[in-house]
Order: sequence, then C-alpha cells, then structure tokens
Amino acid sequence: METTMNAIVVDDSRAMRGILKRTLVQMGYAVREACDGQDALTKLAEADAPAVALIDWNMPNMNGLELIKNIRKDSKFAGMRIMMVTTEVEMHQVESALTAGANEYVMKPFTEDGLREKVGMLMSTPEAA
Repeated sequence: METTMNAIVVDDSRAMRGILKRTLVQMGYAVREACDGQDALTKLAEADAPAVALIDWNMPNMNGLELIKNIRKDSKFAGMRIMMVTTEVEMHQVESALTAGANEYVMKPFTEDGLREKVGMLMSTPEAA
C-alpha cells in the first residue's frame, strides 16, 4: 500500500497557497496550509512532520526565514525538505535562506511545471547527513 506524503504550504496570500496546494495535490501530496510562520509552527506541532514545506519569505507575524530557523532547531523536522518560494531575488537573500536551512529556492513568478520539476528533484535527492 502506497503512503501519501504530507506537505505544508506557508504563504500569506490565499491565492498563492491555492496554486502551490493544487500543484502538490496533483503530485500526490496531502497538503496543510498556514498563513504565516507562527501559524505554521502551530500546525507543525499538531501533527507528524511533513516530507516537504513550501515557504514564502515575506509574511506578517513571522517571516519565512525566521520560520526556517525555528524548524531547523527542532530535531523532529530533521528530514523535512524546505523550499523557499518567494519574490526575493537578491543573491544574498538566496544565500541567507540556504544557510538558514532551506534545501531549495524558487522565485515567483514560476510555472506549475517548473514547480513540479523542482519539488520532484528536491524529493529525489538523498537526505543531507
């Protein structure tokens, strides 16, 4: 029996969450949504760690960079893959996200095919030691 992989989408834009969720559901993921980093931490505490998180950078209450840092402090989420999905395009911001613990970085706007490809590649790479 095949198990469904879980994902969480964290973005303050309901429309963007819808696009990301739809793409992940088409890929076979069960998806939870959160509207900001604080909401995401609450939802992550309530369930098993998802296989992957797609996180926006600019959100109220707790931004994506702070969320990633919080996630990476908790060993419960050690195997979770994190993809930053954001409009931030400056190289130093990409580096900050990767240094904080993001595994991949996708810049908005993106195509759904491009997102599927990135998620597929991210999930097919061996876990970091």
